[in-house]
Amino acid sequence: MNMSATSAIRKVKTETLVFGMLVLVAIAVLVYLSGQRQQALRTSPVGFDGLQIWLARSDLPAQTFTGGWAVDRDSIDLLVLPLFDTRLDRARARPQTKEELLLQHDESDQRRTVLRAKATSVPSLLILPKWRSGMRLTGLSHPALLVEEGGLDDALESLTGEEMRVGRIPVPFTDFDYIGPDEARLRARLYVAQVFDGPGCEPIIGARNEMVLGSCPIDGSEQRLMVLSDPDLFNNHGLRLGDNAEIARALFSTFADQGQILIDYSERNWILDRTAIPERERTWSDLARFFEPPFSAMWVSAALILALLLWRAGLRYGPITQEQSEIEASKLQAIAAQSRLLRLTGQDGALLAEYAQARLASVAFRLFGPSQARAGSDREAVLQHMGRHDPDRAVRLRTVLETIDTLPARLPARDAIRHVDALETILETITHDT
Repeated sequence: MNMSATSAIRKVKTETLVFGMLVLVAIAVLVYLSGQRQQALRTSPVGFDGLQIWLARSDLPAQTFTGGWAVDRDSIDLLVLPLFDTRLDRARARPQTKEELLLQHDESDQRRTVLRAKATSVPSLLILPKWRSGMRLTGLSHPALLVEEGGLDDALESLTGEEMRVGRIPVPFTDFDYIGPDEARLRARLYVAQVFDGPGCEPIIGARNEMVLGSCPIDGSEQRLMVLSDPDLFNNHGLRLGDNAEIARALFSTFADQGQILIDYSERNWILDRTAIPERERTWSDLARFFEPPFSAMWVSAALILALLLWRAGLRYGPITQEQSEIEASKLQAIAAQSRLLRLTGQDGALLAEYAQARLASVAFRLFGPSQARAGSDREAVLQHMGRHDPDRAVRLRTVLETIDTLPARLPARDAIRHVDALETILETITHDT
């Protein structure tokens, strides 16, 4: 392979590596931005990080969850489901202008099947949306930023299987009474209160036709779902109003019975029912799967590579033994003594012939390995190799060797050096190119 081809391969490998690094960086940036968006939603006025902090300070184990790993259903006593989607099962349209962004209804995409699966797995509290994105971005609670009510009716009806109606009380603030577990009378205060009515729902806060919090049936299930129509009762914006914070502490203490509370923002169902997973004993068939296709090709390749390594180590290069080391050392001593005698007697021609033979043996050792190099004539092996790869250079090498063979035993040092240079030039090109 010439230098230009090697350079081209290295360039392609470098470009592939750089492209792969750019892809990894892009994925990392997308994951980071997605996490930042979730963080901005949770800490905004419409988020519920404040609720989690308040409950934790009230000695109620609460935490937020954005997905990414399975959660055992037995570890959850109450699942809080904040809903930021007014049109279930429909992908939200990406805003193209600032005005569209401020007026967009949905912050995430939820599916009915996912919500129903969560609600039927563990006791759940569904919190309906109330504000458009403009509330989160500007921090202003203005009636123009309220979501449309029609989509909320459809969302509730799809989960309960009953006709539901979501409406609002058109006054700035409305107070709702709540009697706590210790018979304390608390007052829930809401801005432009969002209420609902359903035939199968039992009110917890509010009246039957104007419920803020109620217990509703789940279509096709014996379990019930608690529904909070106005998120301002528990979100970061509303906890500071009236006795909302105290009501949150009392309600969640009752609902979760001092157990684990999980505020779930994820769009997938990560709740795992371990009782539904059958247990079985491990068998040898589990291990045998790793030797079936496509793994069988990997094992065959590994066996071939191992056989090649053993051949290269055991046959081509041969094992290293103490006896061989002693023989090689004695050969080197004999060659050194012979060279010294020839040099002292002025027989540079004979010394050059011995040098050419030693150099050919060295080149054969590097090209074919020690076992193959010792198997036959080094000169013929190297010449045949060069004849296959570079015939012109093989002719030049044969000419130089024949010239050295015809040199007289006694040769001036200047002529000997000239022949050595010619031989070394060819042998170096052979070693580097092949």
